Amino acid sequence: MTTEPRSAPDAATPAKPASPFASKKISGYAAFRYVDFRRYWVSRFITSIAVQMQVVAIGWQVYELTHDPLQLGFVGLAEFLPALILGLITGTAADRFDRRTILTLCYAVEGLCALAFFLMAWQGITVVWPMFVVLVVLGIARAFAQPAASALMPNLVPREHFGNGIAWSSLGWQIAGIGGPALGGLVLGWIGVQEVYVIAMVGIAFSAVIMSFVKRRAIAGSGEPVSLTSLFAGLTFIKSKPVILGAISLDLAAVLLGGAVSLLPVFASDILKVGPEGLGLLRSAPAFGALIVAVLLTQFPIRRNLGQIMFFCVLLWGVSIVVFGLSTIFWLSLLALAVSGMADVVSVFVRQNIIQIGTPDAMRGRVGAVNSVFIGASNELGAFRAGAMGAAIGAVGAVLAGGIATLVITVIWMKWFAELRKLDKPEDAAA
Repeated sequence: MTTEPRSAPDAATPAKPASPFASKKISGYAAFRYVDFRRYWVSRFITSIAVQMQVVAIGWQVYELTHDPLQLGFVGLAEFLPALILGLITGTAADRFDRRTILTLCYAVEGLCALAFFLMAWQGITVVWPMFVVLVVLGIARAFAQPAASALMPNLVPREHFGNGIAWSSLGWQIAGIGGPALGGLVLGWIGVQEVYVIAMVGIAFSAVIMSFVKRRAIAGSGEPVSLTSLFAGLTFIKSKPVILGAISLDLAAVLLGGAVSLLPVFASDILKVGPEGLGLLRSAPAFGALIVAVLLTQFPIRRNLGQIMFFCVLLWGVSIVVFGLSTIFWLSLLALAVSGMADVVSVFVRQNIIQIGTPDAMRGRVGAVNSVFIGASNELGAFRAGAMGAAIGAVGAVLAGGIATLVITVIWMKWFAELRKLDKPEDAAA
């Protein structure tokens, strides 16, 4: 009788030097052989669905109360600032404390935030500032959760299965990115905003319980004392690795300038005129496109020419954003957003492989925190950029300007970070 594989040995243990991009055949479901990875994946998946539902409700409610695109930008800013302010602390925490426990506690706080949003909707809130207070608390929880989550996954599978774990994690996120906004839009349109928050609260609480059952104690245990040097070690490490710096900063620049997600309520309400149900579909479209590619990546991971593929996909992402900004046809807008998701998931896959392979385990929390700040800057601060430009020059102008700026930035990065453009395999990032 066969037994179920136990959790993987610490990723820092050099017992198995094999690469996830080795020439031998690796099962497309290899990461799921490990029970702790399955628990981690299910917990993250449910949380992602709940959060995506909640995002739709928050955006719609804020715009219904204010009819001001700038307020949608402030939603992203409120979530991003905690990650920016606490970035050094959250990364150090992920490298010194049990990453599983950090995630469990963060999910519990996120569930309480969903409860607070429900209570405000139930009471018929007519001003938005209390929502922003809760958004800041939610941002703090996410600031601690993101580096812990990114650093935890490599502790749950052997090194040779990193790529498969990343692909499945991305696939789960994309499925949630489709189902969460679509479900959120349907519940919002057919039942009401309060019910969206209730479902989100229950889902996140359930995720916290599942994460608490992960048995693997994931602590890097470097023994390095806390100091200014250790706090800034993630930044120092990234600066010393041009390939990693280029990959992270490219994502920051592209999404910061080209992100259009925060303006989707404006497009759904005023331009495409498709209501909350259409908003849910618009929010789901990028993830639908990404899902198709993510499924392929679990079975056929990218093995060579990673740098060239990454730059091509970022260029494709910029083009798709321009097409979305120009479109006044609902199906064409959905198609453009779907293509943007296809391009984005490949870029994410390449970037995560570079970071996970090129970073020692004792540094993953701090490097992950810096990466989270960059991602937060690109997403939440990008949402503020889009909202501010939307208020100044209109939603269409803001999206078009951002998409064109993305194309320009990508071409510049291809020249500035030639090492990244020439990168062949992820193992080369560790050199």
